[in-house]
Amino acid sequence: MAGKGWNYMSGAPETDEQQRLRFQIELEFVQCLGNPNYLNFLAQRGYFKDSTFVNYLKYLLYWKEPEYAKYLKYPMCLYFLDLLQYEHFRRELVNAQCSKFIDDQQILLWQHYTRRRSRLLTPTNTNGNVEQNMSSQNNNQSNGHINNKIS
Repeated sequence: MAGKGWNYMSGAPETDEQQRLRFQIELEFVQCLGNPNYLNFLAQRGYFKDSTFVNYLKYLLYWKEPEYAKYLKYPMCLYFLDLLQYEHFRRELVNAQCSKFIDDQQILLWQHYTRRRSRLLTPTNTNGNVEQNMSSQNNNQSNGHINNKIS
């Protein structure tokens, strides 16, 4: 599933179970990169200064391929994975205010997306107003149905 299927520690090919486990671990880790607070945590502990860790982040770019990206629940993590390839971005993440700003911007994006999506999915009449006739008709029908059962 993930990567090359080779265990570099033992020098032998990975078993199916080892590949599955690595896939799950890398999937979870890549998705954690979508959390600016976690990125700040990593930066403050010096992970982004470690060349081995930076190389690992480069290796994880394979998650951008459609055959792997389809498993991601939080695609924003790919955007942050791209940004983590730049040293300047990694340096700035040490600053809690920077992480807070990124977090705020991410929330605003989600709010905008959610509002826009709900507007697109909500039927409108010719005046541009939300259809209230359907909901009032449904209420009247259900109330009539209840009244019929009571009498």
